[in-house]
Amino acid sequence: MFLELSGIRKSYGSADNVVEVLKGIDATVEKGEICVLLGPSGSGKSTLLNIIGGIDSADSGYVSINGEKTGEMNEKSLTRYRRSHLGYVFQMYNLIPNLTVKENVEVGAYLSDDPLDIDDLILTLGLKDHIHKLPNQLSGGQQQRTSIGRAIVKNPDILLCDEPTGALDYNTSKEILKLIEDVNGKYKNTVIMVTHNEAIKEMADHVITLKDGMIRKDYKNESKIPAMDLDW
Repeated sequence: MFLELSGIRKSYGSADNVVEVLKGIDATVEKGEICVLLGPSGSGKSTLLNIIGGIDSADSGYVSINGEKTGEMNEKSLTRYRRSHLGYVFQMYNLIPNLTVKENVEVGAYLSDDPLDIDDLILTLGLKDHIHKLPNQLSGGQQQRTSIGRAIVKNPDILLCDEPTGALDYNTSKEILKLIEDVNGKYKNTVIMVTHNEAIKEMADHVITLKDGMIRKDYKNESKIPAMDLDW
């Protein structure tokens, strides 16, 4: 078992204003899967992703990755673990504005003891003709490709994607989803992707649907649809 979530609960607020965001999440994800966390706004999916990624902590329960429980790590160990094993892609690209495409990707490489070949990755990302451009010279899709490059160059065990197409138009969204699919196929990283877009579940190996902080469905996709064939 690669990723195990057991009894994950999370609340915010205090006294009379407590909001229970996650109400006991139990799930497992196999190595190399594309797993989609699907649900409407407020269902708890981004909170769950942040707990998996060690950005937030659970009130109870645990996350175990390859047998290591992140909740048992001290802050220094957790920082080292995030740096070594996890890559993050957000809806907002968070690129460093005065660095070029290649330099932004290299920032991720510096965090790893075993980074991917940067030139090869930039080819995979479709950014070869843009390596010397600054973020403000790129389209939204090119910025998100750069963001994915920065996350994946570390060669992380898990690539965590929080609404990675949320700020993009339809065609660019599909290109980014195909890139995530290609990266998963080439580098065999486990991908956990949060989305509220029902269509995206069709490209996943594994779908977990959340509503009101609870898992409503948890199943493997018998017949995946390639990202470029998705329609919504």
